[in-house]
Amino acid sequence: MAEILAVCRVAQLLPDSGSTGVTAIDKRPVAERLRVRRLGVRGDVQADRAHHGGASKALYAYADEDAAFWAAELGRPIPAGLFGENLRTGGLDVNGAEIGERWAIGDELVVEVTCPRTPCATFQRRMSEPQWVKRFTQEGRPGAYLSVVKSGTAGAGDLVRVLSRPGHGVTIASWFMGADAAQADALEAAEAAGLLTLAPEMRESVDGVRSRGLLVLDK
Repeated sequence: MAEILAVCRVAQLLPDSGSTGVTAIDKRPVAERLRVRRLGVRGDVQADRAHHGGASKALYAYADEDAAFWAAELGRPIPAGLFGENLRTGGLDVNGAEIGERWAIGDELVVEVTCPRTPCATFQRRMSEPQWVKRFTQEGRPGAYLSVVKSGTAGAGDLVRVLSRPGHGVTIASWFMGADAAQADALEAAEAAGLLTLAPEMRESVDGVRSRGLLVLDK
């Protein structure tokens, strides 16, 4: 049974040595149900809005199963929100989700899987682990950004149902680990068939594969 284990939002802005000077990565679970609209969880913010947030990255979901893997690897707890996620899921293959897949969360909320998370220097500083960005990338458990298709509320214990899959076979993990021309073809064919609309970040990434053979997502 797939469910939401925690809904998280920013607890406080923290000083950060990056260009913005602060970071909103400090997400923590909230006990009450929270309204989720086009730009994400009510009361949540992003410090660096050039690279985080927006309609196509309104929510970030991370699977508890993947957090458990990292807890074992690092020898430390990975509580909900530590990775900056808004949704900690259980029983859901977040990294196996197809780009454009839609989920129903609870009775109202509907979201769409848009793109994988690309680890950044802020995440590195948050974790204080040697070579963290490299390790996180190589492991291929990035978690997924989501857009909000239908607003609603979300809370711990909400069931998650997969409503639809485009069927192109390009998953969060496969694109993150090995974006190539074949996967770009599959995504563009699905878009041409009206099965999904690529988020701006994915369009940029696909164009990068086409022109330079590079994966370009949020840095």
